[in-house]
Amino acid sequence: MKSGMAKSYGALFLTCTIWGTTWVVSKIGIGEMPALQMSAIRQFLAGFIFLIYFLGIRKEKFPSINDLIWSVGMGMLLFVFANGLSTWSLNFIPSGFSALIGALYPLCVVIIERIFFKVRMINFLTLFGLLLGLLGIVIVFYENAFHSINPHFYWGVGLSLIAMLSWSVGTVFVTRQKVEIGPYHATGWQMFFSGILLYIFSLSAHQHIPISEITLTSWKAIGYLVIFGSIITFIAFIYTIQTLPAAIASLYAYINPLVAMLLAALFLNEKLTTHILWGSVVTLIGVYLVNLSIKRAKAVASVPEQ
Repeated sequence: MKSGMAKSYGALFLTCTIWGTTWVVSKIGIGEMPALQMSAIRQFLAGFIFLIYFLGIRKEKFPSINDLIWSVGMGMLLFVFANGLSTWSLNFIPSGFSALIGALYPLCVVIIERIFFKVRMINFLTLFGLLLGLLGIVIVFYENAFHSINPHFYWGVGLSLIAMLSWSVGTVFVTRQKVEIGPYHATGWQMFFSGILLYIFSLSAHQHIPISEITLTSWKAIGYLVIFGSIITFIAFIYTIQTLPAAIASLYAYINPLVAMLLAALFLNEKLTTHILWGSVVTLIGVYLVNLSIKRAKAVASVPEQ
């Protein structure tokens, strides 16, 4: 294997595995501090490190006002709502279930692009994949909802769904909006602004404790999430989507929930029943079929007329 491809697949491996671990680490961290505050500190520190590198070390030029405004908007979608609310949802639902809901975002991207931009045809394979993805979620939801003693379970599901929808909308806009700064530099600004906004959100929602009261366990979780979950994995993720075919780069969406479920069962004693496993498999097959239908549609569109 050539060195370039080895790096690409190495980055894909990091994306598939590390992002799966962040759900479990996040749940450990919020066990001793508010979820929104932890997400705010995580994003702010990661964004600050990115900006120190690009502005201080690489001496890149300061972004334009338009690029900064765009970064605030993307930060709201991708980190304030997507990451902040999904982290908050972990107070109420199993981490593996939240990760599985997050894996539905490719299905939502297809629906959003079809309804608002008229660029996706919903063929039989796409529709079948959408139905399978939803069926799998229903199976897992049934298993959790009717065997859960947590009275706020439905609130957690709602937060996770809003987070997934926000990530889907952000994904659509990111692919359509052209900015002058590079994707890594842009990610730094998005995280930086989202950290500030999340902290304001945490204060208004009373999801806040004094910094001095944050425990060592939570600081360790934050450190892991900043270094591995926000910096290393986002660099790896952007690298994979730039160097690998979309069908391969999207494999992380299928593997992350499984990693999260297995680790949660091992370290958090979250139940892993046959219903949950089968529901997860059905959902991920649905996501795969939707991605496959998109790939085939693009291949047909790229064939020149005779």
